[in-house]
Amino acid sequence: MLQRIRTDLALEARESFQDDDVEIRGVELKEEFDKKNNIRISILTIRDEKGARAMQKPIGTYITIEAPDIDKADDDYHRKVSDEVAKYLKKLAGDLKKEEILIVGLGNREVTPDALGPMVVDNLFITRHLIKEYGKEFKEKNKLGCISAISPGVMAQTGMETVEIIKGIVKETNPKLIIVIDALASRSVNRLNTTIQLTDTGINPGSGVGNNRKAINEETVGTKVIALGVPTVVDAFTIVADTMSVYMKETGFSEEDIGKFISEVRGHQIENMFVTPKNIDESIKRISYTVSEALNSCFAQMT
Repeated sequence: MLQRIRTDLALEARESFQDDDVEIRGVELKEEFDKKNNIRISILTIRDEKGARAMQKPIGTYITIEAPDIDKADDDYHRKVSDEVAKYLKKLAGDLKKEEILIVGLGNREVTPDALGPMVVDNLFITRHLIKEYGKEFKEKNKLGCISAISPGVMAQTGMETVEIIKGIVKETNPKLIIVIDALASRSVNRLNTTIQLTDTGINPGSGVGNNRKAINEETVGTKVIALGVPTVVDAFTIVADTMSVYMKETGFSEEDIGKFISEVRGHQIENMFVTPKNIDESIKRISYTVSEALNSCFAQMT
C-alpha cells in the first residue's frame, strides 16, 4: 500500500491487502450478490487475535450491504434494502430482539454528513413509555417491542463523552441490547451513501476522521452493542492519492517515485480535509428513513 487506508469499513480494510486472493489467518469473507435487486452482501468474520491484528479491527462479525441505487428516490428499492438490513439485524440480535432495546443516534444534527444518527432516531416508533404506562397486556395485545432512544449530541455540545451518557442511561433503564447508529468514513467515493455496515463489535465514534472518542461496546457499557453505520465522507487525501497513483502508473513512474509523491502530498495539509457528495441533504434524509424502517420492523412490532 502506498498510504495508510483511512476507513471505518471492515470490508475496505480487507480490500486494502494488495492480493485480493491472499488468505488472512483468522479472517473469513463470504459474499452474496442479489443480481435482480443489485444488492451485494459481504459477511466478514474476524475469528481470533491474529485476524484482529491483521485487520486492525476487533474480533466479531461485520456485515456490509452495498446498494448502489439507494441514493435514488425509489421507494421499492429502499424497501428491499430495508428488508435486508432488518434480516441481518435480527441475526446479530438473536433472542435479544424481544427484550428492551436502546437505540442511540450518534452525531451532530447541525452538520448534515454527521446527522444520520439523530435523523434515524427522529423516525423511530418509540414504545417504552407506552408499555410503562399501559402494561404488559397492552404490549402483548399490540405485539409491541420495547424501544427507547436518544440522540446524545457530540462532546463539543455536551462536554461529556458519549459513552458516559450511555452508561448513565444503561444504569437507570437496564436495556438488554444497544444499537448505535453513526455516520462513517469510507476510502471509496463509490460507497458514499450507498453502503450500510452492521457489526456486533460496537463502535469507536469519529475514528474514520481521526477524531477518536471512547469506544462504545459491551466491555465499556456492560450491555451487548450492535453498530450500524453509513459512510458519508471520504478523506480528500485518499481521492488525490488514488487518482494520482493511477495516472502516474499509466505514465511510467516507478512505485518508489509514486510513494515519494504521495508522501509529499500528505504533508501539504490535505490530510485533515473530508469530502461529501453535493446531494448529501437528500441522501441522508432518504437513508435515515430506510434505516429507521428496518429498525422499526425488527424491534418495534413483534411478528
